[in-house]
Amino acid sequence: MNKGNFHLWLVGAVMLYIGWIVFDMNRPGSSSGGTSSLSAVRTAKVPVLVEFYADWCGPCKVVGPMVDELAQELKGKAIVIRINVDEEPKLAREHGVRGIPAFIAYKSGRETGREVGGIPKERMRALLGL
Repeated sequence: MNKGNFHLWLVGAVMLYIGWIVFDMNRPGSSSGGTSSLSAVRTAKVPVLVEFYADWCGPCKVVGPMVDELAQELKGKAIVIRINVDEEPKLAREHGVRGIPAFIAYKSGRETGREVGGIPKERMRALLGL
């Protein structure tokens, strides 16, 4: 390597590193829900309930166990998906989520109901039409 070209090699290496970081940040990642699980909304033969939440949200912590229970109770009858808004902010924006916890119900790929705030399990069931 020619010592006169060292700065070009250094600039190239830095640009490659920055490019890799940008590529990695834009790559879809795995999370508790996310884009791949929302594909279930479009293809599901059963009603789907999506909860948008955050780990730091007090009401989310209260309803989280109820959402998990509901998911177990309704296996085969409905799909329940939890999406962390801190991990999927773009998804939350795309669905118009402005407050959390936010519950959005879908049937045949179409939104059928929406609630914001800590709601009881019976209300979640009602959103699903069950």
